[in-house]
Amino acid sequence: MSSLALKTFAGLSHRTTAETHHTISLPKHISTHKRFIVRAGKFSPKVTGRNLRVAVVGGGPAGGAAAETLAKGGIETVLIERKMDNCKPCGGAIPLCMVGEFDLPLDIIDRRVTKMKMISPSNVAVDIGQTLKPHEYIGMVRREVLDAYLRDRAAAAGANVINGLFLKMDAPKSAGPGSDAPYVLHYTGQVSKYTGGAGERRTLEVDAVIGADGANSRVAKSIGAGDYEYAIAFQERIKIPSEKMEYYENLAEMYVGDDVSPDFYGWVFPKSDHVAVGTGTVTHKGDIKKLQFATRHRARDKILGGKIIRVEAHPIPEHPRPRRLSGRVALVGDAAGYVTKCSGEGIYFAAKSGRMCAEAIVEGSENGKRMVEEGDLRKYLEKWDKTYWPTYKVLDVLQKVFYRSNPAREAFVEMCADEYVQKMTFDSYLYKKVVPGNPLDDLKLAVNTIGSLVRANALRREMEKISV
Repeated sequence: MSSLALKTFAGLSHRTTAETHHTISLPKHISTHKRFIVRAGKFSPKVTGRNLRVAVVGGGPAGGAAAETLAKGGIETVLIERKMDNCKPCGGAIPLCMVGEFDLPLDIIDRRVTKMKMISPSNVAVDIGQTLKPHEYIGMVRREVLDAYLRDRAAAAGANVINGLFLKMDAPKSAGPGSDAPYVLHYTGQVSKYTGGAGERRTLEVDAVIGADGANSRVAKSIGAGDYEYAIAFQERIKIPSEKMEYYENLAEMYVGDDVSPDFYGWVFPKSDHVAVGTGTVTHKGDIKKLQFATRHRARDKILGGKIIRVEAHPIPEHPRPRRLSGRVALVGDAAGYVTKCSGEGIYFAAKSGRMCAEAIVEGSENGKRMVEEGDLRKYLEKWDKTYWPTYKVLDVLQKVFYRSNPAREAFVEMCADEYVQKMTFDSYLYKKVVPGNPLDDLKLAVNTIGSLVRANALRREMEKISV
């Protein structure tokens, strides 16, 4: 699986001719396992009379983390966010490692999930979470709370946070080596709720841009980043009676089946005083409301008497964009396409990519003292791909194998009852690493997986006979 994944994921680092001018060819007698790349920091001109200026477009986890890192690193930072109270339709699950890595206060975490139910198409429920250690949990957050906290922290570090709508970007005629011509960003200022109408149109000149403006990224469009397949996520926040809310005190549910999604899953995740009930799909976007109704129906007894307090929908990228970098502009988070298959998680990867991109700019500019070049930002992409390709490709394979039919989903839920599977799954999720397993247990898991899939195929054939 790993070798196959490596071949597939290597395509993410594909470079056009214009993007490879920093790489130096090595003599044949020198090993090519490590590429020798000229970094701009040592050779690019110093910035005089000011520090390097960088704009971060988008104020979600990716933008907030990027802006904070830039500001702390001596960069003159501007963060543009169109909607400060944005409530993105997101399950809101974050891994334990994010709490520590990003120093998140516990009071912004609504619930600490230590139990999860996987519920099959035939409503067979498997309890998972028994391998968690006492200190381990999955954090549940509301995006309007988390995003605001990260933006406020960026502002406290020195970033200038602007409430505005990014419109377009004018790139310099030459953004290559030695160029210090600015990018010109066009945006509208804050729209007044008293006067109405469009905000004042403004421009901003910067040396580099980080696009953190989500799946419908205008920054990505500005650099010709290309399209990608996307899923639609639909979620309802439901306020349920307090006695029913006790059931979800530290429990989350995942439903699989053709009724709730032909290629993803439905969920019930607990929040502060309500539950988030949702689903997603790539292949049947037009049926999303019908699929959502099925998810709500599957959970009906546990949410009976609930009142819908908010309805949300949003696109979710299914794979990275063909191009994530152009000149001194880089994409991060959903704008880059960093949402995992199978789980659909993107919050941690958004914040992590924003921070990694900003760190590359800080390093390349020598804390804002020198101009950056494409080679500096490419350092972030190389580090990202090297670190996370196994996670993305393993989850991609799992989704293709187990989400393709109801019998396969039954096999998937059956596998989740295995304690070893639970340990491997939670360790990988909580700490964002593909955890190496025990060879004997891996062999046992392989045998059990094959057995489950054989039973799934046999069941599918029998169902096909009945339907004829």
